[in-house]
Amino acid sequence: MAPCIVICHFPLPAPSEEQLIEIAKKSAPKFRQLGGRGLISKDYVRNEHGAGGVYVWDSRAAAQAWFTEDKLTEYTQVFGARPTLTWYDANLTVDNKAGRTRVNGQPVAEA
Repeated sequence: MAPCIVICHFPLPAPSEEQLIEIAKKSAPKFRQLGGRGLISKDYVRNEHGAGGVYVWDSRAAAQAWFTEDKLTEYTQVFGARPTLTWYDANLTVDNKAGRTRVNGQPVAEA
């Protein structure tokens, strides 16, 4: 089973770096707790078109369990804009930090 990457984008005026960091620091503990529900990592991101998150889940099912219609409604109420979600299956990952390559989440031997 492939890990799943979800890019969640809010089409809002982009926060400053300092604003994004403050928002992220407040919500990071909630996402740390999602490790047991399949969240591998979350990056808080921003650019001139808005802000959002890049989520890496251990499976599409885990991602879908989080990004429900209720969650999107909650995000819309909190942030004032409905986010768009872009879904990807991560069939092959080059992980330079861990020094390995994974296929569908499993390490592979390298030549």
